[in-house]
Amino acid sequence: MKTDTVFKRAFNDALDLVARLSDGEALPPENALSARLGVSRTTVRKVIAALQAAGSVTGAGRHRNVRLRRDSIARFPVSETVPMAAQVEERFMEWMLRDNARPGTAINEAELARKFGVATTGIREFLNRFQRFGLIERRPNAGWVFKGFTTSFSLELFEIREMFELRSACALAAMPDGSPHWTQLEAIRLEHLQLLEDIDARYHDFSDLDSRFHRLISSAAPNRFIDSFYDIITVIFHYHYQWNKHDERQRNEVAIREHLTYIDALLSRDVAAVQRACRAHLTSARDTLLRSTARR
Repeated sequence: MKTDTVFKRAFNDALDLVARLSDGEALPPENALSARLGVSRTTVRKVIAALQAAGSVTGAGRHRNVRLRRDSIARFPVSETVPMAAQVEERFMEWMLRDNARPGTAINEAELARKFGVATTGIREFLNRFQRFGLIERRPNAGWVFKGFTTSFSLELFEIREMFELRSACALAAMPDGSPHWTQLEAIRLEHLQLLEDIDARYHDFSDLDSRFHRLISSAAPNRFIDSFYDIITVIFHYHYQWNKHDERQRNEVAIREHLTYIDALLSRDVAAVQRACRAHLTSARDTLLRSTARR
């Protein structure tokens, strides 16, 4: 259930929060926890109840305190903290990247369902979201076909992405100090540094990190219309411009360094620096896309 997914993710995040507090220190108020965990107060109360049952929080109302334990509390597996739709999207992206899907590639719902370990309905719902953009076509009695992209289509979409991301990046730079976005941004910065240290062996892992970084930025200014477009933006910029594998390792290293500049600008809260870093990175992504399309 979606609610359980949200609760489990919030519980794991709350464990990280509690671990940063001292033994006996007051637990932040429900409103503050709601903002830091990015969930409703109803979910916050469920999380607090679970922490109390585990012995990590004592007291009631405004007088709750942290009780650090020597033994660790079991966290929920990552697979249980991510909505099924997001899991299917991630696995589908991985399938296209690793299997190097080309325009005209047939997509079999049942085969993908077995490969991903999900129900066929989950695959169908995912594919239906892209059908309206003309990227995937359902043919009578022949399943689905991946149609690929045109240069004009990709560039039009890029213009939308730039407008969306600039708006979200500026909103993120204006977030208050207590926002959970800053903790998440610091964590994702560390992931970039770790990947950069092992780039020769792990450069393929950049696609997932790239997607999570840009989704974190977009989450700073949630908008239902932007969210619906982001699915297709993800496919374009985290799959198709990597269709050409010629210099993938070098391109990914450059992108990681651009991300680090972008992240440092965000952490500085300097809006002008954020706009410069955002535009520079997106321009680089556009150029990569154009080169890939031309070579195709």
